[in-house]
Amino acid sequence: MTDISPGPSSPLGVFERWLTLWVALAMIAGLALGALAPGAVQAIAAAEVASINLVVAVLIWAMVYPMMVSVDFGAIGGVARQPRGLLITLVVNWLIKPFSMALLAVLFFDHVFAPWIAPEDAQQYIAGLILLGAAPCTAMVFVWSQLTRGDATYTLVQVSVNDLIMVVAFAPIVALLLGVTDIAVPWQTLVLATVLYVVLPLAAGLLTRRILRDPARIAAFSARVKPWSVLGLIATVAILFGLQGRTILDRPAVIALIAVPILIQSYLMFAIGYGAAWLMRVPHRIAAPCAMIGTSNFFELAVAVAISLFGLNSGAALATVVGVLVEVPVMLTLVAFANRTRGRFPDTPPVSDDHAPKGPVQ
Repeated sequence: MTDISPGPSSPLGVFERWLTLWVALAMIAGLALGALAPGAVQAIAAAEVASINLVVAVLIWAMVYPMMVSVDFGAIGGVARQPRGLLITLVVNWLIKPFSMALLAVLFFDHVFAPWIAPEDAQQYIAGLILLGAAPCTAMVFVWSQLTRGDATYTLVQVSVNDLIMVVAFAPIVALLLGVTDIAVPWQTLVLATVLYVVLPLAAGLLTRRILRDPARIAAFSARVKPWSVLGLIATVAILFGLQGRTILDRPAVIALIAVPILIQSYLMFAIGYGAAWLMRVPHRIAAPCAMIGTSNFFELAVAVAISLFGLNSGAALATVVGVLVEVPVMLTLVAFANRTRGRFPDTPPVSDDHAPKGPVQ
């Protein structure tokens, strides 16, 4: 079983050590729910606004909030003294990732898988993978950062800068790679996701810190709420697999084929980001989240654009959904690797000695 424990100092070490097992069981439970209780799944699917499922949004909020409690606003200004992690994130996300995903998609669906995939279907899958590659993660990266004991403040800055760039860069990059000019970016989805997954949890975390005030009380509270982050992750996986259960069971071979370039892309982007951070001697609690941001995807945005451009039952939409299903297991393996290689990185503080975040993220 993959060991993803963030270390002996974590109060959830034993539970997190077996997190891969809990996620696997959640996948099975989700598939069973989709097959045995389709009415319940349909009710969950109906709770949607701007292509964002509100039930999943609440669970992701629960995952993100414990990390936000650890954000020290007094340390944000110090991020400028450690620019390398942010630079790696931006280069990977905007100069490498969209184009490498497009290259892998064309390689596999126009060539390697050509004997088994109809040309029109292949083009749809390529389009969906391009949408995934052009949409870097907004919410889940806070979970991966927490599991690797990443710097909460620095992670927030990385995600925030990424979101600002996404507002202006997503549509042009997708238009370039898809060869179309009339990309209709679902701004409502983009704005709502940012509010739900970043703004509101951040405001709640700031309010919590102001109420608690004392660093020791903040650290103790963070340790108490941290289990909700992991439980939220497990519940989210179960619901996602429940929502897509019929698709998985009806088209397992196609899903396996789509997963291949996604898997290669994920591990390749992590290797580039993590390797660059190691070569540039970036501290581990910046390096790990830095690599995670470049690996994971903003699946809500990718799915919404795929549906708006190609239709709900299109191959492009299916490809973006496969990205959702592949991401959690892949990211857990990368969390495990990052935790095991922590000792290979320098131990210098990510921002400054005075403003390093307190509590379980250290």
